[in-house]
Amino acid sequence: MKKILIAICLLAGSATMLSGCKDQLEEKYFNPDKSTTADVPGLFSAMLNNDRVRPSYWNVRTFLLPHAAVYSQTASFTNGNTAYQQNENYAQGYWNDFYAPTSNGGGPLSLYREMENAYSAMPADQQKTNEVIMKAAMVVLYDEASKMVDLWGDIPFSEAGSLHSNSTITYGKFDDQKELYSTIISGLDAASTYFSTATTNATFSRYDILLSGNVDKWRRYANSIRLRLLMRMSNAEENTAKTEILKMLASPTQYPLVDGGNVAAYNPASSDILLRPLTTNTDNLNSALTEIGSYSAPDYMLNTVMLPANDPRIPVMFDKYGRTTNNVFVPNPTWRAQPVSFTSEQQASTLADYAILDSATFLQNRNMPGIVITAPEVNFIKAEAYQRWGGGDAKAAYDLALRQSVTFYYFLNHLNTTLKTEATPATSVIDAFVNNSSASYTGTDAQKLSKIYTQKWLHFGFLQSIQAWSEYRRTNTPSLTFPVQTLVNYQNPPTRLVYPSEEKTFNPNYDAVRAEDTRTTKIFWDVN
Repeated sequence: MKKILIAICLLAGSATMLSGCKDQLEEKYFNPDKSTTADVPGLFSAMLNNDRVRPSYWNVRTFLLPHAAVYSQTASFTNGNTAYQQNENYAQGYWNDFYAPTSNGGGPLSLYREMENAYSAMPADQQKTNEVIMKAAMVVLYDEASKMVDLWGDIPFSEAGSLHSNSTITYGKFDDQKELYSTIISGLDAASTYFSTATTNATFSRYDILLSGNVDKWRRYANSIRLRLLMRMSNAEENTAKTEILKMLASPTQYPLVDGGNVAAYNPASSDILLRPLTTNTDNLNSALTEIGSYSAPDYMLNTVMLPANDPRIPVMFDKYGRTTNNVFVPNPTWRAQPVSFTSEQQASTLADYAILDSATFLQNRNMPGIVITAPEVNFIKAEAYQRWGGGDAKAAYDLALRQSVTFYYFLNHLNTTLKTEATPATSVIDAFVNNSSASYTGTDAQKLSKIYTQKWLHFGFLQSIQAWSEYRRTNTPSLTFPVQTLVNYQNPPTRLVYPSEEKTFNPNYDAVRAEDTRTTKIFWDVN
């Protein structure tokens, strides 16, 4: 027992304090049967119970809103000198929450390493039962690791957590980001192949709090994340990405995707990969958004993209009501967002005059799920692939993605059981948006690609702002304007996060990446 506790707490890739680890483990990371040892199914449930995926208060308040959402302008922010400065404590918290179990859910890497250790000690018959769980856990690990690469670049991975296998405390090397992407993409392909013939079992179904043991959805999850990552690296490694993406899209039977069955009015609850909130979760987005002042509608998204297109998502994404600093709601005649150029003083004095995020969809929606990947994203990727390389109908894929995004946001809105929700717009309204608006798939090839990139960015919003920021850096689209701040070295948004201070201090392998640990160094796929 003591060995398990030490093994889960200690990291090979990060120096994380051990305080409170024993209590957290015993409270959260044993299986639901309250067994006296950590086991594969219980650790798998802990891995899925991840508040860095779920839209919990702490994740939204401390990481998404002050970092990725600011750098991608998918949320409003106070226009002050520190607007683009990385918060050291909060960045450290996100880093730790990947490498170790903490109060914000299970650290995917640490828990997976302990799963490997427990799995290797099982007799053959138990390994057979738990193999499908290990494969699913690998998909989750790769998904979360890819986000770490997109945020920081090189990260400790292959050697991180070596204590579990050899009982020796070492510090993990920083794996090359490009090579790690290749490992993840290959691993997801292997997982998809495995799930093509795998069957579920009672243990998997019981402990799989994400997909209830549905092997078809796990296969689609693996393929769709792989598709995302191939497209992300497509400007840096175009030949590889093009070959693999077109192969996947040409073989839907071999590579089924989270695409909503290519139906516009699809059911996100059954099609998308969504992490349901725990019934005991009392957090909501209102507190997080209010505290950090990010409840106002973002300028470019509403004023430049959505209003000119008469976008039917506006009523479920934003409220006309303004909101004062004393949390008094003031009705406005129409939707409009504060200009991003306003000073912090102008922002504070005119809050009531501008739209805010929708209350039913976001601010007071206790049923908001964690969004892993959705059909609209997958179909926007299809549209980009067909537009750049041929092989399919780019317009059809784009139009479908637009319609599905409308469906998705009304789905989120309708999850609210306490506030008045919006009626789904008539087909004619959606048709006009798709076929006869500024969002319609018209123009030059460059303009069409710009619309794909912009609409995918919009669909991500602040809840998937890590993806939005990654895509913004990859495509340089949309054409956002960031007010230049006066704080030295923080005048503009970064192109990556810098490593947390504990990693710099305690991992001797940091010297190998020190030279590139700047906020202006680009991730390998950011070549435009």
